[in-house]
Amino acid sequence: MAERLQKILSQWGVASRRQAEQLILAGRVRLNGAVVQLGQVANPEEDWIEVDGQRIQPIDRPHSVYLLLNKPLGVVSTCHDPQGRPTVLDLLPASLHNRNGIHPVGRLDANSTGALLLTNDGTLTFHLTHPRHSIAKAYHVWVEGYPTEAVLEQWRQGICLDGRLTRSAKVRVLKSNYPDQTKLEVVLWEGRNRQIRRVAEQLGHPVVRLHRVAIGSIQLGSLPSGHYRPLSEAEMSFLQTQVKQIGQPLPN
Repeated sequence: MAERLQKILSQWGVASRRQAEQLILAGRVRLNGAVVQLGQVANPEEDWIEVDGQRIQPIDRPHSVYLLLNKPLGVVSTCHDPQGRPTVLDLLPASLHNRNGIHPVGRLDANSTGALLLTNDGTLTFHLTHPRHSIAKAYHVWVEGYPTEAVLEQWRQGICLDGRLTRSAKVRVLKSNYPDQTKLEVVLWEGRNRQIRRVAEQLGHPVVRLHRVAIGSIQLGSLPSGHYRPLSEAEMSFLQTQVKQIGQPLPN
């Protein structure tokens, strides 16, 4: 069956959907000897598909991998870092690290820790990071000072970032007897760049520490820092359900 090449490349673990689009735009993908354009379709059972001069075939399609990682401090949520910092892939054994296409689903900045999904299923990544989608993500956040209930209510209702309001959030105090700090639980349904840090700074209570504890029903629990585990069947079912709830089909 013919499908768009970026979808084929993501399904085969060559790259995430967006990364596959970049490969095509950079002229690194050929179909039957010709450089392809974004949006072209192919039948992997019949056509000759090459990436950087190497043919990929259905038999090369890797076994799908779905992992939950407890990202440590200072590790970046990318596959490669031009500054030479450790990446989340460096935390995986060679048997996984060398498997084509494993990548993080979304990001946690280098100064944040906690739950991060890793997979080589580019189609799943595309759906879960699509702007129409929203999985609740829960964080434990230590902030400077003692925010008042009025300040917390501002956070819950939405703060203007880059000219538009953030979506409603759940924010509650978990502990406020730290010296000059308060520990909050924050649940978001969107993921703008450094959103929690920027909102907290704007409200006058900069973030001291940020730790993601859950992605929907997928709980980090007692997983040690720097360790990973495969997702359970129930967690995989949750992700598949989330994909189906987008409401209208995503482009191929």
